[in-house]
Amino acid sequence: MMRAAIHTNILREITPLTQSDCFMIFARTKQQFDFPLHYHEEFELNLILNAKGAQRIVGDHIDTIEAEELVLVGPNLTHGWFTHECRSPEITEITIQFHKDLFDDKLLRKNQLSFMRSMFEKAANGILFSPETIRQLTPRLLTLNQQTGFDSVLELMSILHDLSISRNMRTLSDTTFHKGQFNYNSRRIEKAFEYMNNNYDKPISLTDVARLVNMTEVSFSRFIKKCTGNTFIDSLNEIRLGHACRMLVNTTQAVAEISYSCGFNNISNFNRLFKKKKGCTPKAFRESLSGTRTFI
Repeated sequence: MMRAAIHTNILREITPLTQSDCFMIFARTKQQFDFPLHYHEEFELNLILNAKGAQRIVGDHIDTIEAEELVLVGPNLTHGWFTHECRSPEITEITIQFHKDLFDDKLLRKNQLSFMRSMFEKAANGILFSPETIRQLTPRLLTLNQQTGFDSVLELMSILHDLSISRNMRTLSDTTFHKGQFNYNSRRIEKAFEYMNNNYDKPISLTDVARLVNMTEVSFSRFIKKCTGNTFIDSLNEIRLGHACRMLVNTTQAVAEISYSCGFNNISNFNRLFKKKKGCTPKAFRESLSGTRTFI
């Protein structure tokens, strides 16, 4: 194991998980790891099978992995897996992403959930679970996407609880190494983002949103930049790109059709923004995600 060097080319991933979803499962079999070092606001639980010799980077921690591994990564913590010395022709990867507020803080402070709360706090540095824990939970993780609705939510919660009370988990990064800090605690910001999420397919102006939260345009521009690190237009574009990512994965609609249905009036602008944020074209993004993605 060694400490990771500072990477300047780190992608902020816009996941297709919306506020209406509890979580997302992405299952696929592949021959190599091809996604760059990245971070996102959601928690991510990653099960990797048959990938001995691959390399994992979480925060400032870098290591070569064993054949099987299970890692929980907290919000905005940089992470990535890379082919490195792995020669496996059939790597299995199960990725589960869920919102950082899926479990309310008041709920997590109940005695029965104290272990989960502690685990989520440790996940700010990344958690590697023991081989014994992997053996116990792999069958459940592999079949989670076969359940639906409320049963699947209960099963995810049960899996997370069992992980939280497991033995010999270890934290990976010495620092939280967050690439971005996003504070959406303000009711005004929540109201603005709720409006943008509900109306992303329609024209939305700074004037509309500023008026909604009873602020001047100048004041709101400063406010959203201070709270999120992004300008208003960047925030709106990221919401629209998130919905576009989901449609690219979940539908067979043409890229141009997806662009217009997500509020982009110019296909060239959509392609340019998408490549800037995702590091590839919408078509390449769709082709790279051959696998089963399930939203619950």
